[in-house]
Amino acid sequence: MSFEERRAFGARVADLRKQKGMTQGDLAAAIGRTASWLSQVERGIQPVNRLDVLRLLADGLGVSLQVLQPDAPPPAEPGAMAELETNNLDQARLVLSGHAALDALLNPSTTFRPGALPGLRAAVDRIWELAHRSQFAELSAAIGPLVPRLELACRTSAPEQRPDLHALLAKTYQALAAAFVRQNEADAAWVAADRSIREAELAGDPLAVFAGTYRLCHAFVRLKHLDQAEHAAATAVSILQRHIETNEPTSEHLSVLGSLHLMLALVHARAGERSSARRQIDEARSIGRRLGEDRNDFNLEFGPTNVEIHAISTAVDLGDAGEALDIAKGLRADGLSSERQARLLMDVGRAHIQRRQYADALDCLLRAEALAPEMIHTHAASRVAVKDLVLVAGRSASDELRALAERTDSLA
Repeated sequence: MSFEERRAFGARVADLRKQKGMTQGDLAAAIGRTASWLSQVERGIQPVNRLDVLRLLADGLGVSLQVLQPDAPPPAEPGAMAELETNNLDQARLVLSGHAALDALLNPSTTFRPGALPGLRAAVDRIWELAHRSQFAELSAAIGPLVPRLELACRTSAPEQRPDLHALLAKTYQALAAAFVRQNEADAAWVAADRSIREAELAGDPLAVFAGTYRLCHAFVRLKHLDQAEHAAATAVSILQRHIETNEPTSEHLSVLGSLHLMLALVHARAGERSSARRQIDEARSIGRRLGEDRNDFNLEFGPTNVEIHAISTAVDLGDAGEALDIAKGLRADGLSSERQARLLMDVGRAHIQRRQYADALDCLLRAEALAPEMIHTHAASRVAVKDLVLVAGRSASDELRALAERTDSLA
């Protein structure tokens, strides 16, 4: 897009915004960007080449994609495309919809058997295993009976057993928050993350509180509450950094701090703030080198490899596809969970779409699907990517692409 084309596009955005009676701040807030980013778009300084960002702007302005950008791919024929929301966490959502141990409040007693603790630990580990594999239907089914058991145990156990039980409950709610975010159920993720923070505090585990804050920030990002996400993450980073400077940090301290820097990188990338996002990636890289290995403290999977996966995702969010593909060259994520490996492939696919390398993009998405089918079928970013491929291909879409679109509910 030339400068003149950018100026014409920016003027069109400004005219449409004014017709709707919106200020730059109003529109920026509606689409999860900053007013300064929007100002640069309207002045022709900031290019908008990505289809997903164009669609975001069109939605914020309440117009069709073609009104905003006449040469954008045409909409699908009636009935050909459907943005159907699917998720496999209905049972898990019901678990959050009330107090899971009401009876214990009216009839307090000490009924928890200490011998049940190993079984509960195994059940919670299984929940995280399912979360890392993005097997949400199985996770939801297992959560149904587990959360009430843990909530009841926390209220009916002997006092000396309660810290362990609160820690297990915190870990369970964190898994729920992570799963809800991946299925674009941000309101439920907020509730689950908030509960995890409370349980971690009752368990006497400060670092688990910080890990819960990380999960909470993810929910804020999905809700496009970037100011809340930045405030929560930046506050946590500041406090944890001060603690590390005056105390000998453990690997767990470094993992949590690095993950929070990655969270800030995500927030800044979604706001279109390149320099700030890259600065946070550099901070995380430094911590990853200090840590020296890929770890999974608090199920954060922080380490040098995961930092680069986030760097790729950040570059894609910023529209820097070439940078994303350069980082991905030679990057091996075999030691991480299938969810992380699939996320890497999904973001590399998104980068290929930005570079109009559609065959490579489809190959990446299919490989990601083989690793974590439920994530690819339901993740908002993957569904947008598949939808973009279908829009570009039109009637010439291959059978392979159409089949993927059907599996992701991007094609009726």
